[in-house]
Amino acid sequence: MKFLLARKLGMTTIYKEAIADNVTLLEVQKNVVTLVRTEKRDGYNAVQVGLFDQKKTDKLKKDTYVTKKEFRLDEVGEYEIGKEIGIDQFGVGQTVQIQGISKGKGQEGVVKKWNFAGSPASHGHRHDLRAPGSIGSAFPERVFKGKKMAGRSGSESVTIKGMKISLIDTDKNIIAVKGSVPGNNRGIVEIVIK
Repeated sequence: MKFLLARKLGMTTIYKEAIADNVTLLEVQKNVVTLVRTEKRDGYNAVQVGLFDQKKTDKLKKDTYVTKKEFRLDEVGEYEIGKEIGIDQFGVGQTVQIQGISKGKGQEGVVKKWNFAGSPASHGHRHDLRAPGSIGSAFPERVFKGKKMAGRSGSESVTIKGMKISLIDTDKNIIAVKGSVPGNNRGIVEIVIK
């Protein structure tokens, strides 16, 4: 299993031999192993990776911790605390799985959130064009759990499988994957090959 933490930069188009690929650019900053879990000590094998960013503080450049993520593995033999993981483990054409937090959309009604049709605009319907309609039943006289209703939307963990790597720039530490990746620009995503 291969894995990395990266930042989403945004989307662009790459042209290869008269073929246009719409890609998402992912910036791979410093990935360092911060913890190694073993089955003997912790009950399972895992590696915790920290994403670090170089920030200028006064006149000193300092690596500051951004986030950490734990990846479960079958064996953790080659990993040790302090080891840096880079983009050299990936290659162009490989299929990866990317996980990120989707864009938060805030409060949404049933028409936008669940694609409800709404009420007709005529025949006695005055102020309920985008209303949900009936939500309960005569028996058992309550609203069932899981009913599709208005509420908060987005900000959920989304995994996209089967994404292909189109380009790797080792000088700028950028990976370009074909298609769109969940989340805002500058958001953190996980890149995994199982």
